[in-house]
This record gives sequence, C-alpha cells and structure tokens, in this order.
Amino acid sequence: MDKCPLPELLILLCCFRVLSGSFSDRVDQENEVIFVKINIVRRFIQCRMCHLQFPGEKCSRGRGLCTATTEEACTVARMFDKDGALWLTFMGCLKNCADVKNIKWSVYSVSFRCCRSYDLCNENL
Repeated sequence: MDKCPLPELLILLCCFRVLSGSFSDRVDQENEVIFVKINIVRRFIQCRMCHLQFPGEKCSRGRGLCTATTEEACTVARMFDKDGALWLTFMGCLKNCADVKNIKWSVYSVSFRCCRSYDLCNENL
C-alpha cells in the first residue's frame, strides 16, 4: 500500500457532488453548456522489448512488450564497434532514462534514445 489514495478520493468526491445535484440551484442561460471534465493522466505506456538483436536479423532474445511506469521510459540502445558499424541493438523499459550518444565501453560505443510520447514509441527511434 505505497500509493496515496488522496487524488482518487478527490475525484470521487467531485463526481458525487456533481451527481448529487450541485448544479440543481443554478439557472442555465440559453445556449450555455454545463459539463464536468476530469483529466486523466496516463501513467503507463507500452514499450517494445528485445534483449538481443544483431544487424539485419530479427530479435533473437527477450522479444515482447514491457510497461514503463512513471519513473521509466521506452529506450533503444545501440552498440557500435570501434569502426562505427552497428554491432547490437536492445530495447525495453529503463528507469531514469536519458538520451546519450557515444559512451565508450571497452572497444564499443553505446547510444541510448528514450521516449514516452506514445505506446511502442521506441520501435522507430
């Protein structure tokens, strides 16, 4: 029970107030529209997942979907060899993701791209 129920409680109370007739004493003018809109913030997005994909091949390990929470983002990481040729790609959900280019790791360089704009946004990065 690590989630605070306060925001849901406030939304629920607002709904009860509207449904119980809080606008019943209001005189509507001609052409006036009364409505209540509750903005729903999407907290989770689906990301493409693949733990191991070599250039020109399909995903060979860990293929599927993952769900990124509010602290996570969809990511694509690419590893390049010392000549700059793509050697390996992996995709998934990553906590505290940041766009990074050409991090040196042994004889490889690694680049990360992150997104949260829509479901499966990391397929086309």
